[in-house]
Amino acid sequence: MASVTKAKLHDGSTVEVEVHGAGPTVLLPVNPRPVEGPQAEAMRKWGADPALGRSLIEGLSDAFQVVAFDYEGHVLGTPKPDTLTPANVAADLLAVADAVGADRFAYYGYSWLALSGLQLAIRTDRLSALVMGGFPPIGGPYAEMLRVTTATHEMVVSPQSPPTPPQTSETSETSEEPDWSSVEVSMSEAQTRQFLTLYQALQGFDDLAAQARISCPRLCFVGSADEIEYGERWGDVHVSMAGPIVNRRAELDALGWDARVLEGLDHTQAMQAAHVLPVVRPWLASATGVRLPS
Repeated sequence: MASVTKAKLHDGSTVEVEVHGAGPTVLLPVNPRPVEGPQAEAMRKWGADPALGRSLIEGLSDAFQVVAFDYEGHVLGTPKPDTLTPANVAADLLAVADAVGADRFAYYGYSWLALSGLQLAIRTDRLSALVMGGFPPIGGPYAEMLRVTTATHEMVVSPQSPPTPPQTSETSETSEEPDWSSVEVSMSEAQTRQFLTLYQALQGFDDLAAQARISCPRLCFVGSADEIEYGERWGDVHVSMAGPIVNRRAELDALGWDARVLEGLDHTQAMQAAHVLPVVRPWLASATGVRLPS
């Protein structure tokens, strides 16, 4: 049975935190509760897996203390339009660790939650291990994501333009990548502006120079087909998540990263538990000195 607590975040709001299992602590920013009903059907329409968080928790909690919290759902439900900065995101993640009494902990995040883990790693010495999925540790597409989030925010502000792609991190391998040219999912001005705030703050970030500030074991993985085309409404932006990892693996190795490429998978497929757990579970065990159950 999971224990439940709350963590107080940088803006005074709170996020619910579930703790599953025992062992070295792993922070997992996922929704621990499967979505049900009409919302689940809407998620499946966009290829989202309503139970992804639960699957990841179940795949790790036999060997680790998994600290699960729906940070993405929280910021969508309680937007932080002016304060979702890299420093504040890192502070929020530390607040979750503090709420469960974890002085040392590993972290796994996917997509923008992976870049959040990188921002955490350069600001604390409390990490025992860092796993970044679906976002490269070096050569990150920060300028491209600023263009996407700027266009998204402008669509919401200008009613004549249909609004915007969800900033979702929980999608399913059963559907193809979303056709961003036809997305009609609505987000509010405050919801979109917080991601604009985040990527604006990251424009001066030198991810290569930042590597010297990471002191823990680190793993990154990406689908080899993780190349996202946003289309005309987003200024024909191409976001390459795979390229920097595929093309710079020797450099990543020299910088201390264990880099993995999941052949043939796109952004949505490579986040699925069936692909994540065979990579992340044994790696985390090795990094934290855990003997996995046979």
